[in-house]
Amino acid sequence: MFNGLSFEKLLLVGVIAVFLLGPDKLPSYAAKLGRLVRTLRDYADGAKVRMKEEMGPEFDEVDWKKLDPRQYDPRRIIREALLDDAPAAAAPVVKPVSRPEPAYISRKKDAVQSDVPQDQSTPYDSEST
Repeated sequence: MFNGLSFEKLLLVGVIAVFLLGPDKLPSYAAKLGRLVRTLRDYADGAKVRMKEEMGPEFDEVDWKKLDPRQYDPRRIIREALLDDAPAAAAPVVKPVSRPEPAYISRKKDAVQSDVPQDQSTPYDSEST
């Protein structure tokens, strides 16, 4: 019924609630539960009406059964994707003759090269490691 909650388990929870709450608190909690369910139903109906208003006539054209997550079958989706017609022959891959570096990389290389002369090693701070 609800992911492992059967009618018997729900009935058992109800009986335990009757014993824990007692006859004096049970009617007030039942009324609160009824108001909660009614409020949740109103929220769901309001969301549905708002969606209809925002989508307009497209709302009736949507195939809701197709969007149902219980209809999701990954094997079927992959099979349909593989059996679809392949796009027209793809354009051949052309390698560029030269690969120019972006300006910021060349400037960075120049800055690094000018900081440390070729004959000296990079400064090393023994306390930082």
